[in-house]
Amino acid sequence: MMNISRSVSLISLFLLPLLSFSFSVDNPTDRRVLVLLDDLSLKSSHSIFFNTLKSRGFDLDFKLAEDSKLALQRYGQYLYDGLIIFAPSTERFGGSLDSKSIADFVDSGRDLILSADTSASDLIRGISTECGVDFDEDSSAMVIDHTSFSVSDVDGDHTLIAAEDLVKSDVILGKTKIEAPVLFRGVAHSLNPTNNLVLKVLSASPSAYSANPSSKLLSAPQLTGSAISLVSVMQARNNARVVISGSLQLFSDRLFRSGVQKAGSPNKYEKSGNEQFVTELSKWVFHERGHLKAGNLVHHRVGETDEPAIYRIKDDLEFSVEIFEWSGKSWEPYVANDVQVQFYMMSPYVLKTLSTDKKGLFHTSFKVPDVYGVFQFKVEYEKLGYTTLSLSKQIPVRPYRHNEYERFIPTAYPYYGACFTTMAGFFVFSFVYLYHK
Repeated sequence: MMNISRSVSLISLFLLPLLSFSFSVDNPTDRRVLVLLDDLSLKSSHSIFFNTLKSRGFDLDFKLAEDSKLALQRYGQYLYDGLIIFAPSTERFGGSLDSKSIADFVDSGRDLILSADTSASDLIRGISTECGVDFDEDSSAMVIDHTSFSVSDVDGDHTLIAAEDLVKSDVILGKTKIEAPVLFRGVAHSLNPTNNLVLKVLSASPSAYSANPSSKLLSAPQLTGSAISLVSVMQARNNARVVISGSLQLFSDRLFRSGVQKAGSPNKYEKSGNEQFVTELSKWVFHERGHLKAGNLVHHRVGETDEPAIYRIKDDLEFSVEIFEWSGKSWEPYVANDVQVQFYMMSPYVLKTLSTDKKGLFHTSFKVPDVYGVFQFKVEYEKLGYTTLSLSKQIPVRPYRHNEYERFIPTAYPYYGACFTTMAGFFVFSFVYLYHK
């Protein structure tokens, strides 16, 4: 027993560094990804998507969702950097995996792709709700659109949607425009109005609604029009990223290769926009794009280089900070014209937009306000699709010392004149009063 426990201890000592090596602040792209499937046949039916990830250097670990050995952590360290759940019908995960452990996984700053369909279980719906997304309560309902459907579904139930309402964000979907419509067949979801972190990436058209396509519609559907989200994303406050799709077929080889023509449109495309859409979205969710880091926050008086311990009111100072963006392989200078710094005490006394040298350095200069107290330099940067930056550095500001004021203040000359005039008048009055007979 002693030898066994000693061996386990030695193995854990060697294993821990390897487990923690995969995720790094200096290399934020997720590489070790767990893929949960409810059927191993999805490996072949969705092979293009998986092969795209592998070609970009991801290490995919495929497991059945009910595998009794499932675990996200070992020895207190996470085994994976990302999680893909393609198991919509799973009622219960195997091993130590459950909805709470997945929530903890996201809370740790790691990323998640979750896909559902009409067979979505309460477990999958519960995880989505935790991420600010609510699927239609009717488990038999699908997204139906009698206007924006694919012509290949012209004689069907119009559940094969040709969606074109994409979020306008180059950082989320890439700079190359997705020309062809995205084919979607699945369930609708809506965004929790109290959650401002979740965003629609692919929306339904105004003519869409959610209902059971095989039964007669007796009452108005709960989800209609552009309120229906087909694919949504969430970026948590810790910069973890989540993608939630109402369609598992969206990622399938069949829809990747399928031609598409939207009903009523003369444009016919040999290949749908699914592959480009999903590929670009996966680059964003796994931090290959839109991940920022900031540092080297520097401030000093104009003409100096050393950072002072305290400023005096009305000092002229210079401020700078470095910001870089992860390109998927290396850190590149971030270029933008909307980064601002606040000189803050209870409220911002100074708000300045930073200039950039396009090499990652953002800088500005300003005068310390005529208010003394404890201030902060604050850089809080939030932009659609990018990780949130929040930096601050505290610095006190003192008033003038008694010997630092100007001897004579030009604006006070009238008061000086009044004082000496009063003195002269009193002298004349006293002289006249004492010597006048």
